[in-house]
Amino acid sequence: MTTRPTKNKPMVYVWHHFVLLPALLILAIYSIRRYAAVFGDDSEDSRLWFTVMGLAVVGFGVLLMLRQHYALTLQDRIIRLEVRQQYFEATGQSFRPLESQLQLSQILALRFAGDAELPALVQAAINEKLSSKDIQARIQDFHFDYMRV
Repeated sequence: MTTRPTKNKPMVYVWHHFVLLPALLILAIYSIRRYAAVFGDDSEDSRLWFTVMGLAVVGFGVLLMLRQHYALTLQDRIIRLEVRQQYFEATGQSFRPLESQLQLSQILALRFAGDAELPALVQAAINEKLSSKDIQARIQDFHFDYMRV
């Protein structure tokens, strides 16, 4: 569940920002305090709070990876827009009708092609069902993307 951004309001992912992060923060603080109180004991309480702390750390790691997933998803959207623009500049036609016939991996591979060979590669990718590796192998004027996260 997300909310739409407005002019003064940024995009908010409710589950992430208002459920997971606060719950993890509360759990981490509480488990650290409880474990500190029984630290050094070889008791069930000590083992329990150590386990809860470990789960809190793993949960935090998962949330960090979720942030990376957001960045990569955004990057894929930007690349799709770049290929649309490049195709339009090279041909004067919209890429959207062709885009629905391509997989995301194929579009990501097409971003490396130069303007002159892009239209032919798009048609070959559609007609021959080329994989992303096959598309990259056919690129003569390779433009590597050094700015990918």
